Amino acid sequence: MPAPLLCPPALLQTDLRGRVYIVTGGNSGIGLVTVRQLATQGATVVLACRRPAEGEKAQAVMLAAGLPGVVEVEALDLGQLASVRAFAARVTARHPALSGLVNNAGVMNTPKGKTADGFETQLGTNHLGHFLLTELLLPALRAGAPARVVNLSSCFHDKAQGREGHIDFDDLHFERRPYDGWEAYAQSKLANVLHAAALARRLEGSGVTAISVHPGWVRTNLVGSFMPVWVQNTVARPFLRLAGMIEPWEGAQTTLYALLAHEVEAHPGAFFSQRGIYRDKAANLGGWPLRSPNPHAHDAAAAARLEAVSRQLVGLA
Repeated sequence: MPAPLLCPPALLQTDLRGRVYIVTGGNSGIGLVTVRQLATQGATVVLACRRPAEGEKAQAVMLAAGLPGVVEVEALDLGQLASVRAFAARVTARHPALSGLVNNAGVMNTPKGKTADGFETQLGTNHLGHFLLTELLLPALRAGAPARVVNLSSCFHDKAQGREGHIDFDDLHFERRPYDGWEAYAQSKLANVLHAAALARRLEGSGVTAISVHPGWVRTNLVGSFMPVWVQNTVARPFLRLAGMIEPWEGAQTTLYALLAHEVEAHPGAFFSQRGIYRDKAANLGGWPLRSPNPHAHDAAAAARLEAVSRQLVGLA
């Protein structure tokens, strides 16, 4: 398989002292690698996760390693809007200026279900929770400009196991159509792309740059929705690696590039992709940035409509 895209080494040696970042889902996988790298470069990083005890374990390991940065752990459940609001209030009281927000946490191909606020689980967690979080943190991001908002999407915003990514505005929560976990995942990941695009247009001239990324097919716990994690990490690991699976450090490269590289400011709202699986095989090698093969990803009217609907759903209209 072709080698994954990697950040220029100099970018990962940039002095980030004095900068504050938030990483959701920072207790494992790509999120944990991102937190550790930012702290290695001297940043203050708020590790936001649903299970603070796991975040504190990760924090202790980084503290023992003597990283020059600071890692703070905060509870955040993206499936509960009340938790999102409480998190944003706590963090902005302590950090009124932010350098970046990495909307990293997510779920994949879950059984049919709803969040605490009645949203379809994947759309509610992957998009709506992050949408509200981003809106509540925008004043702090503007205050910390130049700043970044990085939405972790997926190549599955294009097609997920054959299901095309599209936003069904008439049935966002699968209340009338039969539920399909992969279709719901594709919808939520397309929402991440459209959210970044609409946000970038709204933030033009503010010094805050919004982008979306595909991190690659990464060895993380997300696989648990359709394969035991221990199978992925042991017996199947050599074969999956040959098929294109990459490690969390490699998967964090696109996030770190989108968050730190100066060149990204010239591409507001763009999609940055690690190697992936797309309908257009020419896109499979990825690109920083990459034009998505999904025509829905370039629908400005759909992006604006999704923004308006999302504001209403999370109580900001």
